[in-house]
Amino acid sequence: MQIQTFQDLPLTGEILRSIKELGFESLFPIQAQAIMPLLEGKDVIGQAQTGTGKTAAFGIPMVQRLNREIRGVQGLILVPTRELAVQVAENMASFAKYARVKVLAVYGGESINKQIHALSSGVQIVVGTPGRLIDLMERRVLNLGTVKMVVLDEADRMLDMGFIQDIEFILSKTPCERQTSLFSATIEQSVMRICNKYMKNPQKILVSKDEIALTQMKQYYTIVNQHGKFDTLCDIIGSEGVNKAIVFCRTRRETSRLSDQLYRKGFRTQALHAGFTQAQRDRAISDFRCDRLSLLIATDVAARGLDIEGITHIINYDVPMDPPVYFHRIGRTARKGEEGTAITLVSYGEMSDFNNIKALTKTKIEEIKSSSASGNDDSPIKSFF
Repeated sequence: MQIQTFQDLPLTGEILRSIKELGFESLFPIQAQAIMPLLEGKDVIGQAQTGTGKTAAFGIPMVQRLNREIRGVQGLILVPTRELAVQVAENMASFAKYARVKVLAVYGGESINKQIHALSSGVQIVVGTPGRLIDLMERRVLNLGTVKMVVLDEADRMLDMGFIQDIEFILSKTPCERQTSLFSATIEQSVMRICNKYMKNPQKILVSKDEIALTQMKQYYTIVNQHGKFDTLCDIIGSEGVNKAIVFCRTRRETSRLSDQLYRKGFRTQALHAGFTQAQRDRAISDFRCDRLSLLIATDVAARGLDIEGITHIINYDVPMDPPVYFHRIGRTARKGEEGTAITLVSYGEMSDFNNIKALTKTKIEEIKSSSASGNDDSPIKSFF
């Protein structure tokens, strides 16, 4: 029987009730391919962008396979950022709503005593960032000896952020007979080294490189003079349909400068980069999430792990030098099957980097003309959208 809906899966009535309340019906591709192997206890490598339903792909089998009579930690999910920890834990709690399974998110920047108290009361699934997990382990309040399932979520980002030694330390403290699954937007050599070292005959659910971009996303680019980028950007974000957008820049300095320029033009905007304190970062993300801001001007590092609904556009003010970064960026929109638009401003000096991106995908990236390239004062961009 071909599996097309959650009803086709051998799930408990409690989990199906939760899924029905969440409004889930048909399966996303990653769910259709990953849930059954995970329910069967197999190790899985899944290539999937954030926003394509991968949390349900690994979360629902984890909830189903837990022994509810055991109070110790049986499911462990490692994530790169506190924002993603909160998001994944909320989703896991939704799946486990009627299954009497306790879920806890642990991350830095939050009171560790509060997390210690929650652990002592009995938690079966822990979602956490590597640093805080190790802190709790070293305090002897988090024991991974009862762990049956481990998920490495957004593995490529965790490795990019330098967590490799932390991940290996955490995995070394879990039982050898555990089930391990790994989900990543890109499956590069560093990710495969982790898979080869810690997984047993994993089932690979991989999309080819030419399928890496989400099919429901519209992708455009425009060639501009470097000095004309700001005017072109204002044309785009001032046009109809750009309701909520992240604008990506390459450096902290440019992020702040561009945010200031846009603010002076009357746009509701805020910069976000790695120089922010955690409190500043939380405030900026909260304002953007709650629509007090319409534009977030961000660096790649600052935007890692962001999962915010309702983003209509991603605008690449600078072309990323590393092609996979492009797909990380545009994955911030077109969430959960919704449509989204990605627009890249390409200066003449960035053409080589942009051609490398185009070579990585067969998904069409359509060119639109800009006034800064043509010298025409009547920008066709405004009438394009």
